[in-house]
Amino acid sequence: MATTSIPLVTFNNGQKCPMLGLGTWNSLEREVYEAVCHAIDLGYRHFDCAYYYQNEGQIGEAIQDKISQGVITREDIFITTKLWITFYSSPDLIRKCLQESLDLLQMDYVNLYLMHWPHAFRSGGDLVPFKADGKFDFDDSVDYVDVWKTMECLVDEGLARSIGVSNFNTKQLETLLGVARIKPVTNQIEVHPYLTQKKMAAFCRDNDLVITAYSPLSNPTNPFRAKVPFVLEDQTVKDIASRYDKTPAQVLIRYQIQLGNITVPKSVTKSRLEENRDIFDFELSQEDMDTLDGLDANGRTCCVPGSEAAKHFPFGEE
Repeated sequence: MATTSIPLVTFNNGQKCPMLGLGTWNSLEREVYEAVCHAIDLGYRHFDCAYYYQNEGQIGEAIQDKISQGVITREDIFITTKLWITFYSSPDLIRKCLQESLDLLQMDYVNLYLMHWPHAFRSGGDLVPFKADGKFDFDDSVDYVDVWKTMECLVDEGLARSIGVSNFNTKQLETLLGVARIKPVTNQIEVHPYLTQKKMAAFCRDNDLVITAYSPLSNPTNPFRAKVPFVLEDQTVKDIASRYDKTPAQVLIRYQIQLGNITVPKSVTKSRLEENRDIFDFELSQEDMDTLDGLDANGRTCCVPGSEAAKHFPFGEE
């Protein structure tokens, strides 16, 4: 495996973040413990977590074990986690969500705290609440601008070094930037050659925000995969990978790095973790980057049917 260190990106507040991280969505408890331990040994230092993923305890345990072993210090690690949308309705609930994450992670602060979505679920029940008719129970009285004001206070209190958003569209970001006292540093969104998000990329570049690309492999575990092609199986991607003697996954992750995006591919397999890490010893040509851009088909995989009923549903526009 190449031993080249993972490059850092500098946020608009001066904080630095490794451009390659480990995604932890949909990772089972013991799986994610082993994955984080392997990842640290392989040189990963950025871990993308969320309250909703319900596995922060095992991530925290793995990190603390590696700290105890003298492999890393807390300062070596960049932790992102996310405020879940059933906690949006009051400042007390927002603080409660972060404190629960901190307790599970066994940390005093997170490096980056994100609003997971711009819309809210009704608080006080399940992580994903439903109404009697079987539809999602959204709380359209919640305004993401009000949530952001409490997020800013979490920075003031030293509980989060940086704050940002996830799954926001450009109009929502524009609204937020117009009132923010503390500017978001990133928008974490789905990006891959089938969903290049060029308009969002231009907006973020113009406003000094970094994109964090989730599902850079177009989400192999997506339950709606039958409706969306699998970019890892695209023949063009395979042909490019063959020319560089790399795997399709390595090409797709390298593509994100060369776009200037942070990216957080998920894996729990040691060999895949090593493969995903081994992308810093080659560079895609501009021609190949353009070819990958040309595969764009608005192929979004992370959009749960029924979520479009929310007032602040983000995917009606880019």
